Amino acid sequence: MSAMEYFPAALEALVEQFARLPGVGSKSAQRLAFHVLNLSAEDAQAFADAIVTAKKTVTFCPVCRNLTDGGLCPICSSPKRDESVICVVADPRDVAAIERSREFSGRYHVLHGVISPMNHVGPDDLEIKPLLERVSKGGVEEVIMATNPDTEGEATAMYLARLLRPFAVKVTRLAYGIPVGGHLEFADDATLMRALEGRREI
Repeated sequence: MSAMEYFPAALEALVEQFARLPGVGSKSAQRLAFHVLNLSAEDAQAFADAIVTAKKTVTFCPVCRNLTDGGLCPICSSPKRDESVICVVADPRDVAAIERSREFSGRYHVLHGVISPMNHVGPDDLEIKPLLERVSKGGVEEVIMATNPDTEGEATAMYLARLLRPFAVKVTRLAYGIPVGGHLEFADDATLMRALEGRREI
């Protein structure tokens, strides 16, 4: 008899839902489910309402495909942002990461994934067409590829660079290398190679 069979069906169903979340194992799922059971009726309802409301109201920005609660996202609607530079990222969380640096003043384009044959994700599954439409309208001078420096991120960046070639825009790639405060002796070969390739004059 498994531990789950001692639980009421409703609790078992709750544990199963938590277990479907990324990075949540069966023990964590049980802990979360018991936590929810211990909430007051009001707090449990607020938690459920937050899920339903987010699902109903959060949509894609019609321009950059970032998450928004209707209409243009704050970055696309800001007159202070430079329309001539588009930073292409795989995920809305990457927008948040770059915004934290306060160094980038352009606009974004969110692909919602990367090309990954292993996971059956092809170019048609990504938000590539809206990017090409934006660039084809003119006014864009540079497209920065800010996908992760792994095999899939690299493949996606190269694929997009090829698609963008006919538009005569500058396509750049984020420089990756030695982290600030890091030591050369601990860097792997690929990181060192990237750091050398991305070097610039000082």
